[in-house]
Amino acid sequence: MSNNKDFKVKNGIQPTVYHEGLGTVVSVSVGYSLAGASYDSVSVSISTGTNQYNDITFNNDGTKLFTADGSLNRIREYSLSTAFDLTTRTYVTLFSVSSQEGTLQSIAFNNDGTKLYVVGLNEDTVFQYTLSTAFDLSTASYDSVSFSIASEETLPTCVRFNNDGTKMYILGNSNDTVFQYTLSTAFDLSTASYDSINFVASAQDTTLGAVAFNSDGTIMYILGSLNDSVYQYSLSTAFDVGTASYDSISFSVGVQDSSPQAIAFNNDGSKMFLLGYSTKTIYQYSTALTTKTLDLSTGSVFEVTPTSDIHQVTLSNPAASGTVSGATLLLDGVALVTYDLTNAVYDSVSFNPSSQDSATAGLAFNNDGTKMYMVGVTTDTVYQYSLSTAFDVSTASYDSVSFSVASQDTTPRDMTFNSDGTKMYIVGSVNDTVFQYTLSTAFDLSTASYDSVSFNPSSQDASPNDIAFNNSGTKMYIVGILTDTVYQYSLSTAFDVSTASYDSVSFSVASQDGTPYALTFNNDGTKMYIVGGTNDTVYQYTLSTAFDLSTASYDSVSFSVASQDTTPYSIDFNNVGTKMYILGIGTDNIYQYSTATPATITYDTAIEWPGGTAPTSPAIGETDVVTFNTRDGGSTYQGVLAIDGAQ
Repeated sequence: MSNNKDFKVKNGIQPTVYHEGLGTVVSVSVGYSLAGASYDSVSVSISTGTNQYNDITFNNDGTKLFTADGSLNRIREYSLSTAFDLTTRTYVTLFSVSSQEGTLQSIAFNNDGTKLYVVGLNEDTVFQYTLSTAFDLSTASYDSVSFSIASEETLPTCVRFNNDGTKMYILGNSNDTVFQYTLSTAFDLSTASYDSINFVASAQDTTLGAVAFNSDGTIMYILGSLNDSVYQYSLSTAFDVGTASYDSISFSVGVQDSSPQAIAFNNDGSKMFLLGYSTKTIYQYSTALTTKTLDLSTGSVFEVTPTSDIHQVTLSNPAASGTVSGATLLLDGVALVTYDLTNAVYDSVSFNPSSQDSATAGLAFNNDGTKMYMVGVTTDTVYQYSLSTAFDVSTASYDSVSFSVASQDTTPRDMTFNSDGTKMYIVGSVNDTVFQYTLSTAFDLSTASYDSVSFNPSSQDASPNDIAFNNSGTKMYIVGILTDTVYQYSLSTAFDVSTASYDSVSFSVASQDGTPYALTFNNDGTKMYIVGGTNDTVYQYTLSTAFDLSTASYDSVSFSVASQDTTPYSIDFNNVGTKMYILGIGTDNIYQYSTATPATITYDTAIEWPGGTAPTSPAIGETDVVTFNTRDGGSTYQGVLAIDGAQ
């Protein structure tokens, strides 16, 4: 090893007997962690006209959501049929605070929901209300009790309390500071006084929107809209902001909203909710990390397959009775999130099929990714390629197999297959028609023949550009570039386009792109993806009912491919959503992207590694073999990446 200094393992490892066999891994999930935070691709719009929303909060069990409307100075109450599940919300009632505050910024409740507190920009004052029925705004009334914070802050943006209501916190933009107050009687503003204690967060952001704490007050979070990030701070004394220090941990939310306004957590801190001012949307994130402890008293070989980001892998021996000479960790690389546009990255992998046709259009794969297909506009032909590594377009080679569709359309736009590869479909712009073909051998173009079956969707859009099906072939979808709309059709016979009929169901994507070229779905039909030529971007949509366009909504999630091609024309994913492919007609290239988020693994900081650097997380689909060894009977350990990426 390059660095063989002895060191102490966290919590101390006592000598123990060396055990053969698979040892026990003890998992403990810890919430409120920004270090491994990720967007859940879950959002709900709360837009109502020109209203400006400034804050959100929940009741204790997450069955109620409250939003602060700063333009009308009203608090809206929603019921959630599933706790902390924003998609299950229904509107209940509202409560106006305009008699007290003309520009409502923030709201908070006491522990049992019988008191409500608001603060705004006009009065620089916190106002107190009573709710005769807990968390029921219809029973709210003003207490004629208030507390001015103008001496500290004239632009307050957030009000929060500690767990027992003996401390209150005001965040504001006059000084980019959190101010702390004491209430001698819990949650009674008439007993409030300034502690002369504050924390300045201007080193991180100078436009602050919200402050929040973890459940025990040892961590504080501040939301800044200048850098569109949430920042994390440690408090050495719980709920004492005077003891706060920046953890050098932040999480960007700018992809979702460029003017984030408020944050809230669920009860265990495993979920964070962000209110976006620009989009008038609430976004959901995962903020839980897991500690994996290898119990050396139970064995010497341990296997970990992450189901979440792992904050720390550590070693433990609670039943010391002998000597441990070493331990081995088999760490599997898995995808925690697939179809992940938020964290998509270009693989710097591409394939150019211009030797077959210099004007490429459509793109498709067979089910296992060993075959790829491209339709060319110049030759009106579909070409077949083999991939020596599944779904890796850099390994593609032409099979010298092709199939002409010129007899049906001389300007084919895109293509797809049915689920088993025995049917192929071409959409063309000369006849504005979908044509159907049979392959007697699945996914083998040399066995293709035209079925003399077609469907014309011109009654909906006279310029259809792409087609897709649901898994069973009973629904067909066509995107048209004249209307910038996706249309839905039913097929009475699965995958037989001659039996198609319009469902009178459509979804416009014009707000995202005025030239939608292609569409595809994730495996279960709960997500739809559109690639557009106006903005050179892929857009993501949620369907609350799978494959039902009437339930579609834009996720405010997108990914630009302009750095690769400024005219993206076709889109596809691999069979598990870990890779995305864009065919661009500007460069006539097929580009490959990673769309999976792997687990983020960190190790106990007390474990020492060669060169002082712990190994990175294993790649998706690979297993890293990590060994831990001792030279002193288990008092000290060193880690080594023994095998990087075993298949």
